[in-house]
Amino acid sequence: MAEATTVLAMDIGGSHIKAGVFALGGEGRSPVLKVPTPHPATPKAVLPVLLNVVRQLGGDCLAVGFPGVVRHGITHNAINLHPDWNGFALAAVLREKTGLPVRLANDADVQGLGVIAGKGLELVITLGTGFGSGLFWQGVLIPNLELGQHLWQDNRTYEKWLGKSGLAALGEQAWRQALDRAIASLDTLFNYDMLYIGGGNSRLVTHPLPPRVQVVSNDAGLWGGVALWQRTDVFGSGLGVH
Repeated sequence: MAEATTVLAMDIGGSHIKAGVFALGGEGRSPVLKVPTPHPATPKAVLPVLLNVVRQLGGDCLAVGFPGVVRHGITHNAINLHPDWNGFALAAVLREKTGLPVRLANDADVQGLGVIAGKGLELVITLGTGFGSGLFWQGVLIPNLELGQHLWQDNRTYEKWLGKSGLAALGEQAWRQALDRAIASLDTLFNYDMLYIGGGNSRLVTHPLPPRVQVVSNDAGLWGGVALWQRTDVFGSGLGVH
């Protein structure tokens, strides 16, 4: 890794794939590219899009945020993409197809790496097609927290309330009220020192927030890709390095 100077960070979402090239110091080296996620979002459909992004933007190594569980470079539980991602060796495939070293992690975990202060218990939630989550203690990642799939109210998950389908069903005002209730619930559950709210629909959070809650840029999902390569302690729990 000593010879690498740039990171191509890719953030795979249910509606779009975003990417940008950054110096290992964190400076942007290209415009952020945003392309639609194919539907149905099978590995067969999505992989050519990722490879085309690599051809367009370049970079010395890849950092990929994936909307599901990642264990040892293998993807699981991508409920907002397609069941074919369950057990797919994405990190190894990207390494083979591009010849570049790859680091792969849950997308909310990557976004968290781009915003956390590294102090105390920090929780990240992402509001987009689904409801992503990441948890950090003293800057160290506790990987693959699938909080969005946890039953919350009326036998519905956080994702059903606050993901894309919940926003469509509730409308913006009721969705914001549900978010207020969720923040209070998460505070009681985790006793976090800071909660960061990201994702594409965080733009809808316009009302005053409680203490220790902050809205962050959705581009943190790309900045976190740089941290994914800068941090040597992130991968002790079986995340994808190839």
